[in-house]
Amino acid sequence: MKGIGIIGCGRIAQERHIPEYAENPEAELRGFYDLNAKRAADLADKYGGKAYDSYEELLRAPEIDAVSVCAANSAHAEITIAALKAGKHVLCEKPMGVTYEECRAMTDAARESGKYLMIGQNQRLAKAHVKAKELLEAGEIGDVITFRTTFGHGGPETWSIDPGKNTWFFDKNKARMGAMADLGIHKTDLIQYLLSQEVVETTARLMTLDKKGSDGQPISVDDNAFCIYKMSGGAVGTMTASWTYYGAEDNSTILYGTKGIMRIYDDPAHSIVVITKDGERREYDVDTIQTNDNQTKSGVIDLFVNCIVNNVEPEISGESVLSAMKAVFASIESSEKGCTIAWRKEDI
Repeated sequence: MKGIGIIGCGRIAQERHIPEYAENPEAELRGFYDLNAKRAADLADKYGGKAYDSYEELLRAPEIDAVSVCAANSAHAEITIAALKAGKHVLCEKPMGVTYEECRAMTDAARESGKYLMIGQNQRLAKAHVKAKELLEAGEIGDVITFRTTFGHGGPETWSIDPGKNTWFFDKNKARMGAMADLGIHKTDLIQYLLSQEVVETTARLMTLDKKGSDGQPISVDDNAFCIYKMSGGAVGTMTASWTYYGAEDNSTILYGTKGIMRIYDDPAHSIVVITKDGERREYDVDTIQTNDNQTKSGVIDLFVNCIVNNVEPEISGESVLSAMKAVFASIESSEKGCTIAWRKEDI
């Protein structure tokens, strides 16, 4: 039985991390910390364990073996590095960090501590994505030439633990990045996973098109991100992240190959649809994608617990996410400078 601490007790912790730990027979919730002390105390009362006055105090507790870092983006690196140095395994929410240097420091701390660092890139675990990767590796649509991957919904202000226009997601000091970090990192990581290729070039525009804060002024982070990615294997495509899809959520990916087209989470009736070059249609009913309004078990917690119980390196390790974070930061740079940013795979 592994003792678990929760650092940051907001919506993602309450909807996914905490209940999934509570259901796992190999994990026991033993500590909670949040800037809102009452929130942490209420969760300790509900699930057992102790509410701590600081995350540092929680990290000193010998009965805690691992922590979930669910704090605001700007605090991920500081807390994660402190936890690793304290001898705790870490599951950190995305985005991994708010600079590439932070992300490298996190992976360095994991390597030096001998503890595991896993990042909550749950789209790799979605059943249709796992099946799609198998089909791609079997040559179902040949070599992927181009792609379109999208993640858009109406914004975090209706989902945040403190809903409304004052949500921390809109505060650049806490979030640092907007839709690109919230949603774009998911699809950037996903396209690399599906294609077994890494982004090596981006031409991007990040903009604030519609979201306004409580003062009526545009929010200080992007609410839309549009990227053209070139992959290490030659595929080229688009990645779109948006907080302004005021209707049905879009979490689709379409791959265009030399032998056909694969549509993932694009058809409401079938999780994967393949249309071959000669017109044959193949449908795979695997599952339905999670949405903000339909939260299902992510698989992230069970994978993390399994790793720390059985001493197995997480497949979604910090190291494995570095290349996606590199693409995110390069896209921000591309947008700011108004030019294409390219790098070598070996430089990641």
